[in-house]
Amino acid sequence: MEQGTVAGYVGGVPTESDTQPPIFTPRLVLHHVSAPRLITLFEEPESSAVYEGCTYVNPHRVLVDEPGLVRWRATQAKGDVALNKWFLRWMVEKHSDVIVGSTSFHGAPDARGMVEIGLGVHPEFQGRGFAREALVGMWSWVSEQADVRVLRYTVSAANVASMKLIAGFGFEHTGVQLDHESGPEEIFEMSAREFQKRFATRWRADSASLVADAPSD
Repeated sequence: MEQGTVAGYVGGVPTESDTQPPIFTPRLVLHHVSAPRLITLFEEPESSAVYEGCTYVNPHRVLVDEPGLVRWRATQAKGDVALNKWFLRWMVEKHSDVIVGSTSFHGAPDARGMVEIGLGVHPEFQGRGFAREALVGMWSWVSEQADVRVLRYTVSAANVASMKLIAGFGFEHTGVQLDHESGPEEIFEMSAREFQKRFATRWRADSASLVADAPSD
């Protein structure tokens, strides 16, 4: 949402001063979560305020029972609300309005223009291609943002499904990093320009009519 615009509704979800437009993919809507809602999700995960005014629901308790990235992103948003632009989006299945997962960049682009992404799909919805679909949507959006030049995806070599997922995009393996919680992670990168040429799709509301395919997660 552009600064100075009046709060309203987009896709049945109230817009707020720090929210970005939803990203539409064939079967998902990736709804950006405002900083106040993100912080509430971390501090009071059972609070109805997290979803107040929204048409989607969270019956599978995504990021409630296992908060994962929420504690990191909420702390960052508290320190600098402008960073929230890059943070949490719910993965909402269009036909059911059910949250099936979540995705977030780790922060604003660094000095190289690099942004790293993370995502998770609830076990009940894995194997349906939602992870790939969300990645294409997120990377299509972020590739249009100022100062973004490099897309990064990191994963443990033991995570066979995620290794297969990133291999399907043809990202270059550039090294290994040590995650304090996950241990060693393989680093894969692609330039934003290359991604736009090869994979980018329309992510705005007019893309909602796109025919869905269902590549494996």
